Amino acid sequence: MSEFNDFAIEKAFTKTYKKYKNRHIAIREAMCLKAMYPAILKPIQQKDLFAGRLVYGAVGFSPEPGGFGYYCNKQLLREKLKDENIPSSIKQDIQDILDFWNKEKTSREKVMAAFPEEMKKALPYEDYVNDHAVAVPLYRTAGGNLDYEKLLSLGIPGMIESVKIRKEKALLEGEDINLFDGMLIVLEVLIDSCKYYSNIISDSLKEETEENRIIELKEMRSVLDNIAIKKPSSLREAIQLFWLYSLLSGVINYGRMDVYLGDFLAKDLEKGILTEEKALSFVQSIWRLIAARKTVMNGRVIVGGLGRPNEKNADKFALLAIEATRTVLEIEPQLSLRFYKGMKKEVYEKALDCLGEGRTFPILYNDDVNIPAVSKAFDISLEEAVDYVPYGCGEYVINHKSFGTPSGIINLVKALEVTINNGVDPTTGAEQGLKLGEFNSFKTFQELLAAYKMQVEYYVEHLADQEELEYKMIGEMASCLYLSMLYDDCLERGKGIFSGGIRYLGGTLETYGNTNTADSLAAIKELVYAKKLISQDEMLEILKSNFEGYEKERNLMLNIPKYGNDNEQADSTAVHLHEFVCNSVRNQKHRTNIHNYLVVIINNDANTILGRLTGASPDGRKAAAPFANANNPSGGSDKNGITALLNSLVKLNPELHAGAVQNMKFSKDLFNKNRPALKALLEVYFNKGGAQSMITVLSKGDLENAMQEPEKYNHIFVRVGGFSARFVELSKQVQQEILSRTLY
Repeated sequence: MSEFNDFAIEKAFTKTYKKYKNRHIAIREAMCLKAMYPAILKPIQQKDLFAGRLVYGAVGFSPEPGGFGYYCNKQLLREKLKDENIPSSIKQDIQDILDFWNKEKTSREKVMAAFPEEMKKALPYEDYVNDHAVAVPLYRTAGGNLDYEKLLSLGIPGMIESVKIRKEKALLEGEDINLFDGMLIVLEVLIDSCKYYSNIISDSLKEETEENRIIELKEMRSVLDNIAIKKPSSLREAIQLFWLYSLLSGVINYGRMDVYLGDFLAKDLEKGILTEEKALSFVQSIWRLIAARKTVMNGRVIVGGLGRPNEKNADKFALLAIEATRTVLEIEPQLSLRFYKGMKKEVYEKALDCLGEGRTFPILYNDDVNIPAVSKAFDISLEEAVDYVPYGCGEYVINHKSFGTPSGIINLVKALEVTINNGVDPTTGAEQGLKLGEFNSFKTFQELLAAYKMQVEYYVEHLADQEELEYKMIGEMASCLYLSMLYDDCLERGKGIFSGGIRYLGGTLETYGNTNTADSLAAIKELVYAKKLISQDEMLEILKSNFEGYEKERNLMLNIPKYGNDNEQADSTAVHLHEFVCNSVRNQKHRTNIHNYLVVIINNDANTILGRLTGASPDGRKAAAPFANANNPSGGSDKNGITALLNSLVKLNPELHAGAVQNMKFSKDLFNKNRPALKALLEVYFNKGGAQSMITVLSKGDLENAMQEPEKYNHIFVRVGGFSARFVELSKQVQQEILSRTLY
């Protein structure tokens, strides 16, 4: 985690925290950020056109994943104490740092310590990768999307002035001014960071001999000097300011970039300040910097969509963004295109061309479906829903108005597993959840289903309470100053984002195993209750044995109609489960202080990880095998063709959740050689209610060959779930899960 071998930054941060420990949370945070920046900023690399790289220390502050407020990587520090190459004086510093944070506790540890006893019983402390639990908390705040339009229209001086004006009002009205003083401090830290990079460039120029690089460095220095004292007036200045602010704020998703950069691009092109080629090089450079952060499941950039103030200029940037994605061979940023009826056709066509080359981006979002769906799911107006933005693996928030941390996971297959085993996990023998009766005590399928729902609701309630607790605790520990300045209402209310400043404080719950659970319930209903081909006790024995000696019974389970084939019997069970789970989660807003709490069916590689921790299931899936990916059918179970698959997907109501992944794997022959047919297929899907599509385009045999000769296939990109990856860099089990998906 840390590249600073003397641990001077961690020492300085800890010393600063000690000094300001009992001061107002905004002042303590501001001074700690001043100890971090520009100290953790990394030098400019040779091909960079913008300044801004960083590496977090072992101790620090960050609101996004990996940080969760004040953090300390104690494991790393303990390992360093054993390192014989580290001098004893530095080891003493490391020990002092550890001693302090063991006593003070990190933000995560303070949240864990605040768990009520019943929550401790229901939700384990360990991460899900090491736990067989039904539900686990994730301990994080995530999904910040800032008001970059405000930042770029005001610039740093304008931001300072707006805070000073609000501070004056607070003084007149007798309000606490610590929040505003903290904001002013961190804005000065932003200026210091501009100056830091400007000075680095001056030093570099003394040694640089390449003429073109000298010109680039001088331009970069001029940009940094300018944005420190005035608002940006060019695309290059706008990109530099947005980027540095993003780094210092800790946010790792970048919102509607064509909205806040499109006008700068159009103006520079019109004035002849920029050529298209030069503008593209700027976007390519920022793409590489985003990729260098290696956030993997984040790095979202949104282009397109309704509600853009100047569509013409925004589309100019959108086209550049797609071209940058086509030419910069990285897995980030996760470029996402919001499209709608009546949009500029050239943008959509270029998106398909980029996908056809195997880039997996842009991800396609259907505004005509999503905007009304978001309005209903979030219980907000259509006018506000227009500003929905996907972040992370595909969760939605309202741009600089809401937060939607996915702070918990529920394994729906495991919930069924412990229900039919009367509150015992058969894979570990441990008691879990509610004891609702032995499997053979449920005389009807409806009785079993009611028990399963009770089990799920038990966990959902605890996860919602845990989400609320996290927000409460982080609001008491930090003001998240950089976020608060660029989130609606915080400055006006005079409160930090998690201390009552944000307009819509929302949470999300990641659900896994949705499809396998639906198919399992369908199998139980048909085989155990309707046709009585397998008794409850026999079903338990079959699953416990992982089907060994029960091949005939497994074939019965595998041959029950599966979701993904436009089969009413199978799909109706999936729809029922979808509506129950989504509504159960959504209803938590009535019993918590969270504005909205919604399901996200976004997937990453957790379908594989959680599958590995779950026993055999009644859909015929073997123990430890992966779950189906998000809303999609289990690998290979969609046997009736792509039209049937898409017909099944659109049956799951998007008005009940905050984002779902629809992964599709197409052959290059279909996608590129039969483009009219492909476009017609997607058009029908989207017209029938398809909300989203994540597309991987491959040649037949690519993945099989890549597993055999990985060194030859580093260029193959795939959608894993809510993120992309080079196929050869994935674990073998994840590779096999992706390979199992039907290639159309």
